[in-house]
Amino acid sequence: MRPDSAVSTGLPPDVEGTVVTVGTFDGVHLGHAAVLDEIGERARRRGLHSVLVTFDRHPLTVVRPGLAPALLTTPDEKKEILAQRGPDYVAFLPFTRRLSRLSPEAFVRRILVDRFRVRELVIGYDHGFGRSRSGDIGLLSRLGRELDFEVDVVNAVEAEGRPVSSTAIRDLVGEGKVEAASRMLGRPYSFRGPVIHGLGRGHDLGFPTANIPAPAGNKLLPCQGIYAVRASLRTEIRDGLLHLGPRPTFAGSPPSIELYILDFDRLIYGETVRVEFLKRLRDVRPFDSAEALIEQMRLDERSARDWFESHRTPAD
Repeated sequence: MRPDSAVSTGLPPDVEGTVVTVGTFDGVHLGHAAVLDEIGERARRRGLHSVLVTFDRHPLTVVRPGLAPALLTTPDEKKEILAQRGPDYVAFLPFTRRLSRLSPEAFVRRILVDRFRVRELVIGYDHGFGRSRSGDIGLLSRLGRELDFEVDVVNAVEAEGRPVSSTAIRDLVGEGKVEAASRMLGRPYSFRGPVIHGLGRGHDLGFPTANIPAPAGNKLLPCQGIYAVRASLRTEIRDGLLHLGPRPTFAGSPPSIELYILDFDRLIYGETVRVEFLKRLRDVRPFDSAEALIEQMRLDERSARDWFESHRTPAD
């Protein structure tokens, strides 16, 4: 049975059928990219439209808040990345208690068939949805036969010697292994925020920094440390270093996120900056004096410049 055209949907009325994938897609990593590429290719071959059905929050924030992970991508970041990945349509479903209680059968009938006109469902190898994630591949295949849609599975994508997953990337980011995380993501891990006024201590030390508040919501940041980073400003992209975490040399100073942009002297208060983590250089540690800290900062700058130079591409 095909859907009733009177059912409310976000799709235009001339979209008669779709190739759909479903998931949280936190991080939009290389495994997700493989699924998105697959639905795009299958949709083109069949003259259909590709659709990603995802959620406005991580489902665990509703069903088991204490187990909800920190996010690799905020909703706005996810929308931005997905716009570049190219599904014809992306639907962000409000994840509510009511939605969480739907059985896999009800989710498929009410959401995928009635609302999104699915003709083909493409899922990752480890996919599960519906109440308690009980909607596995076997059940979906049976529903596909009953409701007249095909089910296809995309195999795991591997990087760093293991399957790419949001959980694996969270572990790497949390450990400060940002280079390995970038190889699973297909891009550097990043966050963004406005430049705010700080105490001016970096300027006094000869390393003027841009202070950035911790991102709102449940966005994951790497572990404390000094990082080589790339900063995307309003009109340019620059190399830099980032201090993330405590400031133990100065008693009573709160933790901070401070960006030092190389060879840069423009005031950027109020601008939003995107920071991409490229390499963790060292731990944060205390120094006996401001002079000792300045000497270490000079070494950090040299290390960062050497790293940038060794990773420069002809396009740079």
